[in-house]
Formats: sequence, structure tokens, C-alpha cells
Amino acid sequence: MSSLKPIGFFDSGVGGLSVMKEVRRLLPAENLLYFADSAYCPYGEKPLEVIRDRVFSICDFLVDKGAKILVLACNTASVAVLDDVRKRFSIQVVGTEPAVKPAAAATKNGRVGVLATQVTLAGDRFNSLVERFGEGVEVCAQACHGLVDMVESGCWEGPEAEALLRSYLDPLLARGVDTIILGCTHYPFLRPVVERIAGSGVSVIDSGEAIARQVARVLERNSLLSGGTAPGGESFFTSGDPGYVEPVMRLLWGDPELVVRQEKFDCNRRCEE
Repeated sequence: MSSLKPIGFFDSGVGGLSVMKEVRRLLPAENLLYFADSAYCPYGEKPLEVIRDRVFSICDFLVDKGAKILVLACNTASVAVLDDVRKRFSIQVVGTEPAVKPAAAATKNGRVGVLATQVTLAGDRFNSLVERFGEGVEVCAQACHGLVDMVESGCWEGPEAEALLRSYLDPLLARGVDTIILGCTHYPFLRPVVERIAGSGVSVIDSGEAIARQVARVLERNSLLSGGTAPGGESFFTSGDPGYVEPVMRLLWGDPELVVRQEKFDCNRRCEE
């Protein structure tokens, strides 16, 4: 048994493309469907009830579009409402979480830094990760205001970007961390700047590859792999202005012909259905 239905991804904005790119590398025959909630980005400083309503509404949209599996390609959304999404929807759901486990295994001096949003760092899911996998490791958390907006604008290199990243990285480096977790799906697009500031002695880790492997396992376990040999296609949607979002997506995805369609809906109505 196989399924040509798409894998549905969403994020508060364009950051989830970092996860979808890893899935595309691993599963070239799959059809992919992406929703960027750009009109409500960033989630990292939104109230939890707002995030919950947006996530439910977007998942409804992806399911209506035929998604065979949902990927919450957003750390903040996963920390806030992953369990609720799994209860609400009958299809499989894969979440995103900071790569605490691999970072704890990789560190040599026992000091790990985490760059993430405030909601992610304050959530029970993140605290549980640290408790389960961070034994004997000093986990230094750094909330990062403005990094998501920087990626959304397409301006993630240059003096301003470096200055903002330094303001978050310098305290971690001063504490001697030798491993840094990129705890937001937007942040892998900042990796070159992070690595340049941190230096060659610091490892930089994100969860994109691990999520892609989990997506593959879930599809195989549920007999949902496409089974085809032809390359899969992609469809892109946003709640924001395509004229603003599309150029950034084209740059991040690496396709100058990529088309983003706008989709707006009444969140409250959909969430109450």
C-alpha cells in the first residue's frame, strides 16, 4: 500500500522550510504541502491560546488539502500544543523539539547552549527534554528576540544580523559552551553566521535531519510512503502577503519559480467546529 497524498508542513513563517528541505532530501518522491502563518509570525511571543487556535485552524486547512501526515515544523507550536493536536486529529502528527539529546551526547565539556524562543524555553516539553537527556550536562538557555523576524525579512547576513546574534551568543560562549542547539526552525538559516561567531571549536546542532528520519519512519510504519520513482511536487501557502513572503521562500527553498498562494480563514470559526 502507498499514498500519493502530500505531507503537510506548517510553521509560524518560513522557518519550517529548514525541516521540509531535510524531508525532501530523504524522501524525494513525496509530495509536500507547506503553510507559512506569516500574518501571525512570530509565535514565540504570542499567548498560548492564540498559538493553539492558529495551529488547529492551519491543521484543519492542511487536512482539507489531503495531507496524509502533519509535521509541526515549529518548535514553539510543538512545545505549546503538540499533545492537543494529536488528540484532535486522527492522522499521524510529527512534532519538533530542540536537539537536547544529540547535543548532550556530542558535548565534550558538559556545557550546552540553546538558542530558542521564550515560549519554547518556558514550556514543559523543553524542561522534560532537559530532565531526560541533560543529566550531567549544564544546559544554558538563551531566549532570542528578533531572530525569527530577521529570517522572515530575508536579511540574515550583514552587520545588523551579526550584531544581534552576537548579543545572544556571547553570553553562552562566555560560559564555555562547546555545543549550541538551534532550537527554532528559523535558526538553521542563520547557521553560517552562528558558526562564524562561535568558532571552529563549537558544534552547532539542529533537529532537521532527525525530524526527517522520524517522518520517514512514521510513513513506512503506516504504509503511507508514495512508492513512486518520479520526483514529488511542492505546494506553498501563506496567511500573509505573497508579494512579501514569496521572494524569501524562493531564496530559502532555492527555486526562483516557486509560487506562494495566499489562504486566509476565520480562525475562531474553524477552531470551534
